[in-house]
Amino acid sequence: MGGHGHFSDANDNQQPAGVVGERVRLDKWLWAARFFKTRALAADAVTGGKVHVDGRRVKPAHSMRLGEALRIQRGPEEYMVVVRGLSSRRGSAQQALLLYDETTESRQRREQLREQRRLQMTDAPQSATRPTKQDRRRIVRFIRDE
Repeated sequence: MGGHGHFSDANDNQQPAGVVGERVRLDKWLWAARFFKTRALAADAVTGGKVHVDGRRVKPAHSMRLGEALRIQRGPEEYMVVVRGLSSRRGSAQQALLLYDETTESRQRREQLREQRRLQMTDAPQSATRPTKQDRRRIVRFIRDE
């Protein structure tokens, strides 16, 4: 025990660290739940209409409540989650998962989208490298001969 053990032993089976009884801002909660890497990105997403609470657009300072339904658009993926815990501190990924429940429908839709993207990537020709000097000479010769 590196001197830190006495703080966490009593609360191991309770809610994640940083859980507060008072208000937690939406942008802070999204960051703590690991939907966004920074609070600024979370606030931009909320302001830009990428996050809805119970079907409404809200501000980044919206006070979160347990049981609220969130729709979070992050790139091509959309998450439908229900708030199960409030935290203003960013913890581990395991702790973040305790803050919300994702709906089964949302999870299935994301899996389908991921599979579609994977299939599209395998169909697309991949020319990740530039032509070699020899290839360029062949191309120039081909174009001249036309």
